[in-house]
Amino acid sequence: MPVAPDQILRVPLLPVLAAQGLSVRRNAQLLPEPTGPREGRDGRGPRLRLLIAGDSSAAGVGAGTQAQALSGYLVDRLAKHYAVEWRLEATTGHTTRDTIDRLRGLSGQFDMALTALGVNDVTRGVTRRRFVEQQTELLGVLTGSLGVRRLVVTGVPQMNRFPALPQPLAWVLGQQAARLDQGLQQVAASFSQAHHLDLNLPDDPALAAPDGYHPSPKAYAIWAGEAARLLRQA
Repeated sequence: MPVAPDQILRVPLLPVLAAQGLSVRRNAQLLPEPTGPREGRDGRGPRLRLLIAGDSSAAGVGAGTQAQALSGYLVDRLAKHYAVEWRLEATTGHTTRDTIDRLRGLSGQFDMALTALGVNDVTRGVTRRRFVEQQTELLGVLTGSLGVRRLVVTGVPQMNRFPALPQPLAWVLGQQAARLDQGLQQVAASFSQAHHLDLNLPDDPALAAPDGYHPSPKAYAIWAGEAARLLRQA
């Protein structure tokens, strides 16, 4: 496989990328995970056991409460049609490997699930090959021991569009994020229970949290709406 331009230029750009990375970390607003319950029941209708798993975006960073985050909006939409029993298993900084380890220790069965991962895999230098292997393992856990019959796999975000990231750092991370997402699409296509969600949000400042790195409540609402639509297609 030919080497991509960003991978070639990464070496001569390394001093700039390192300086920009340090600057981003120094200036980052460390937003907390939102308050509120991480499991519960809501709605009326057929029983639906829902699992939400992933990183800080799945955990709702950028929102003040879980009601304003991905979990709150998603449960609210599904509760209009189902008696939803839901659980959130997400932590800031988690990679795909972290999530696998977390879910392997989880008991219970779920009907549907949503995952949100990839940004931390990008920033920690996980290769596309390793990411594909780990995502395959993750989807195997979800559809195997956890019993998930319908799964929405959120695509790796377009990191080149994160307001907090300067150029050329945004370009380099964006290129790697795109590679990982291509691999993620292949993994999702290999599982009949899974559907890849390409969340291509418009360039609207209101969709970014104050840190320029996480979604805002408005973005979480759009994301939840798209995820609920795909889950309900089952």
